[in-house]
Amino acid sequence: MMDLDELERDALTELLNMGVSRAATFLSKMVSDQVALSVPLVSIVERETAIEAFSRGGPTQFVAVGQSFQGRFSGRALLIFPEVNSLELVRAAVGDGYSLEEIVDLEQEALTEMGNVILNGCLSMIANALRESLSISLPSLLRGDGRTILYSHGDAEVPSDHVLLLYIDFSIRSRAIRGYIALLMDLPSLTALRELIHRFIAGMVPEAGHDKSPR
Repeated sequence: MMDLDELERDALTELLNMGVSRAATFLSKMVSDQVALSVPLVSIVERETAIEAFSRGGPTQFVAVGQSFQGRFSGRALLIFPEVNSLELVRAAVGDGYSLEEIVDLEQEALTEMGNVILNGCLSMIANALRESLSISLPSLLRGDGRTILYSHGDAEVPSDHVLLLYIDFSIRSRAIRGYIALLMDLPSLTALRELIHRFIAGMVPEAGHDKSPR
């Protein structure tokens, strides 16, 4: 079981927060209102552990936007929200001047677009900061329980049982929603990402006065 040490976790969390901050700026322009996004917690867990976390004491059905990414590290990115929040999230995005029927009609397009902005913001920020390039697929919308969501690979084959799991806080038009970003990667990709994070940390070390050698 691979896990991140404190320095690696802090560096990755900072990169992801930068990514979602950029995504929040784009979303704010889209909806003409304040959007706040943050990533308070990052961890590498087994896929079964992530499934248990999704269902523990809460909703068991989810809606997710999925995109595959390929590069030095590759895998499948998922933005996941409880299904009970999906229409509320769409209403927050498009405003209150729509009927319930119109909100339902707009749901897939609105959620896919928001997911695309958030996932691209995170993945692009990580790639740029680590001086790597990623090819990112078009988004797709998924529905189901945690197991269905995490085992739906789309156009990416992800044999690993490891998930880089991010808890994400989402606030738009005074509505607060908690969701997840899950990055499904095999062991070689996780190892490559960890090595790139070491290189990123080493580049910051001279300013912090630490040893440059990655562990």
